[in-house]
Amino acid sequence: MHFHIITLFPKSLDSYLNESILKRAIEDKKIKVSFYNPRDFTKDKHKRIDQKPYGGGPGMVIQALPVIKAIAKAKGRKRKVKIIFFEPSGLPFNTNYAKKTAKGCKDVVLVCGRYEGIDSRVKKAFKMDSISVGPFVLTGGELPAMILIDSIARQVPGVLGSYNSLEEERVSSSDVYTRPESFRYCNKKYAVPKILLSGHHKKIDDWRQQRR
Repeated sequence: MHFHIITLFPKSLDSYLNESILKRAIEDKKIKVSFYNPRDFTKDKHKRIDQKPYGGGPGMVIQALPVIKAIAKAKGRKRKVKIIFFEPSGLPFNTNYAKKTAKGCKDVVLVCGRYEGIDSRVKKAFKMDSISVGPFVLTGGELPAMILIDSIARQVPGVLGSYNSLEEERVSSSDVYTRPESFRYCNKKYAVPKILLSGHHKKIDDWRQQRR
């Protein structure tokens, strides 16, 4: 699976992509990540791609044309490409969306805004999904892009190593425990729930189901 990221700050994602599961997935060629900086698609000699918004208001808006050209470069001649535009008013992202994307797409373009956003004409130039990762506003689309890459990539066969590693495909709980069986802190004992020590898998699944 190939993720194409449109961003003014490609290095901001380096630390997460170069660690743990995603790093291994890239090395094993389960996924690929490419970056496209809109500054590389402007004719401005200073590489400026932001201007004041029409109608007034604070901040600056990223120009449409450099972003459109970056998306076109990422898309190339591929016919089946999912383009995702991040904005707070977009469709809430969830695991079902991640599953459908992983199953139905080999190329995903993630458009990351900054400042006061991207000129809305970008959304008219291509068919794309408007997605939100939560009811809050961030300074840019890089964190949402990273969330989607993480969530979608783990649905790609072989990325996690085992199908059972997908929490959503088994009975799991947000409460998890490991050794030691008990310990003390500030004169208080903290112990693992006895049901998890019982060896009774049906009762354990029922317990986990209650806490999902």
